[in-house]
Amino acid sequence: MTGLLRGEWTKFRTVRGWVLGMALAALIIVLLGVFTASGSHSSCSGPEGDVCPALPVGPEGLAVNDRFSFAHQPLDGDGSVTVRVASLTGIITYPPPDHDKIVPGVVPWAKAGIMIKESVRPGSAYAAMMLTGGHGARMQHNYEHDVAGSREARWLRLTRSGDSITGAESADGTHWTTVSTVRLAGLPKNALVGLFVASPCDLTVTQGDLGGTIGKCRLTQATAVFDHVSLAGNPWTYDDLGGQAGAPALSQGAFRESGGTFTVSGSGDVGPYGIEGGQIVERTLSGAYTGLIAVIVVAVMFITAEYRRGLIRTTLLASPRRGRVLVAKSLVIGVVTFVVGLIAAVIAVPLGSGILRANGNQLLPVSTFTEVRVVAGTAALLALAAVLALALGALIRRSAVAVITAIAVIVVPHVLTTSSVLPEGLSQWLLRVTPAAGFAIQQSIPEYPQVEGHYVPQLGYYPLAPWAGFAVLCAYALLALGLAVVMLRRRDA
Repeated sequence: MTGLLRGEWTKFRTVRGWVLGMALAALIIVLLGVFTASGSHSSCSGPEGDVCPALPVGPEGLAVNDRFSFAHQPLDGDGSVTVRVASLTGIITYPPPDHDKIVPGVVPWAKAGIMIKESVRPGSAYAAMMLTGGHGARMQHNYEHDVAGSREARWLRLTRSGDSITGAESADGTHWTTVSTVRLAGLPKNALVGLFVASPCDLTVTQGDLGGTIGKCRLTQATAVFDHVSLAGNPWTYDDLGGQAGAPALSQGAFRESGGTFTVSGSGDVGPYGIEGGQIVERTLSGAYTGLIAVIVVAVMFITAEYRRGLIRTTLLASPRRGRVLVAKSLVIGVVTFVVGLIAAVIAVPLGSGILRANGNQLLPVSTFTEVRVVAGTAALLALAAVLALALGALIRRSAVAVITAIAVIVVPHVLTTSSVLPEGLSQWLLRVTPAAGFAIQQSIPEYPQVEGHYVPQLGYYPLAPWAGFAVLCAYALLALGLAVVMLRRRDA
């Protein structure tokens, strides 16, 4: 096998057109990534001039939305707080031309409850027990984490013991059920505890006239009435948290106390930002789609050229075990493509990211593991696509037909599903069952069930998780290669 690999590598590197094709693919990935980044500009007018304020970053390093109304007291050390949410109502405000139209309504992820929070600094650690508009009781902490409770609970309790926070719920105030216990590492002794209300926008999605979908987000406000509040003895402090440094505070919040009953109104949300919060790292790799076409052409030619020139007979005479020939070719084209793609991605991501930031864009932070997965995953995506294209070339034996077929099954579905051409349902389906599912490996910002959003391919969200989508492409490549090996053994050279 070592001799076969050496021979196939020698074939590849001695054909100038194939080497130049791979170099062209790398150049396309870098240049198109830089071009895309250069075309993205953002500007804001604020206290620092034409500079957009930095997004708050949560305890786990991700950009977060931290906009809500908070009436709080100091919590000195360990303790417990219990409340009953007597009612939760809301309104929805329509934008122009119906800006004067205000209708009653509580959005599904409106939140009202009790919170223990490190400080009023946007992005600081917290744990909260809450009732929601449409998803029952929940315990959430540090923006990303959400645990479901029941739909019958009206009583909420948070108990602190050191860094541990336990959330519990009750339907009658007597029989309690623990929802979850979480740990807020480094929670200061003098944390804050109190009542909070948040209400994200009312999202509606309609079908566009030219295909795709159009999303509208209407301003909402929720109002909660709390009673049986166990906090006593300390004055209340009310904050309308704005969530972005330098950004104006929300103007919709209010806090009122009367005879042991507390009314809090607020807008905004407490949770991680999705793609709407800024630019995503995979935007710097937008050239991978076009570079993939060059990779497909080279991979197909790597096998079909031998058929066209009659050299396949010589190759098979030198190695009678035909399956090994295709495996060796696949390994060579896969490794070469991976190395080329990795070099291109390693150049494109930091270069494009720097340009995006220089143009005033907010680049959503991701973990080191996620960024490595996006960069190395793009290279692996190109490598698997090359193996699939080579296998199609071996099955079809005609260069032009094989290239068109490979582009049709890998590139075209991705272009159609991300360009608002197809209905949303069909786009989701294609990205589950075609090799284009592999592009999910590039998604850096996940879909959060507890955050209202428009999670469609056009905005960078894929229906399958990154590794699940990658597994679909891997399965196609292995299946096509297996069929090619079987057909090579049965056919005449």
